[in-house]
Amino acid sequence: MVGQDGSAALRAGRRSGRRAAVAALGAILITAAAAALGAPWAWAGDRPAGFWYGTDSRTVTVHGPAPYRMPVIGGSYGGYIGMTGNWANLESCHKIVVWSAANAAQANTNRATYHLGVGTGVYWFMGGPGVDPHYNGTTAEAYAWGQVQAGRALADAAKLRVTYPVIWADIEIPGGPSNYTPAFDNGWNHVFTAPCSTVVKSSGIAASVDRADFNGFAAYVTAHSSYKIGVYSAPDIWASIFGTGSAASIPNTYEWTYEPFTSSLARPPVGWCLARPRPSGRSVPRGGARARRPGGAVRSGPPIGRQLADHVVGPDRPGGHDPGVQAA
Repeated sequence: MVGQDGSAALRAGRRSGRRAAVAALGAILITAAAAALGAPWAWAGDRPAGFWYGTDSRTVTVHGPAPYRMPVIGGSYGGYIGMTGNWANLESCHKIVVWSAANAAQANTNRATYHLGVGTGVYWFMGGPGVDPHYNGTTAEAYAWGQVQAGRALADAAKLRVTYPVIWADIEIPGGPSNYTPAFDNGWNHVFTAPCSTVVKSSGIAASVDRADFNGFAAYVTAHSSYKIGVYSAPDIWASIFGTGSAASIPNTYEWTYEPFTSSLARPPVGWCLARPRPSGRSVPRGGARARRPGGAVRSGPPIGRQLADHVVGPDRPGGHDPGVQAA
């Protein structure tokens, strides 16, 4: 779904480190920033008002001919977000990259020709310091590893027609070797004997080292492209990697999470979680909501929502908006 405020948002239905279709349909809610995308929006048939449905990752059958429509639930096809690359492939581990050329083309056609949706976006399946082939336990090396991954992510994205202005760093713990990764935690909490190995060499990576990895990725993306940086993760996973201190704080970063959330748009999220009701003497602008970044200040901003699955929340930027994302 896409919010008419111009915020970036979208949903991927992943469970336990795997990507799943929303209600077996692959439906996602995307809220995108019209200002950032510079495109007009149409709102016919989307519910709640002001949002689009779309899909992520694996190919979903989308009804045509153009303009394309969502399967089963109907309404316009609002966008597609796919895996542009995978740290495990960067290290020649022969793992998969989940990309649907068909859905990306359909999303881009809807946006370019019919002014429907956000088009196509990308995420990078990120590796932690523990799968860095040059790991030495320092923040400097972790930062460099993040930069290497970002460089590959941008190179991969440059080969695609990407219209969505956020590149997502997918930071999660799969729970076991899979067709995505050989490392059960993607190297965030354990150091492996080699990047493609399933054997743990040592356990325990400092949160500051993990954070340096992400910082390198984010800094490289913003320095070498016009993309904004976003993170795909969840409250429990995030804390298990970055703790709850300063290393866990990500102001100026978009969030996309797969935890189950409410379908109510009345309660804005706080960090990765639903906000608890709290008294406030300040009113929220009509059609707006309050977003709060981990460790950041509360800002007034455009509509922010969550539904049954994923939500994305825009960054806390002084003088700016807090774009919200939501998933079905």
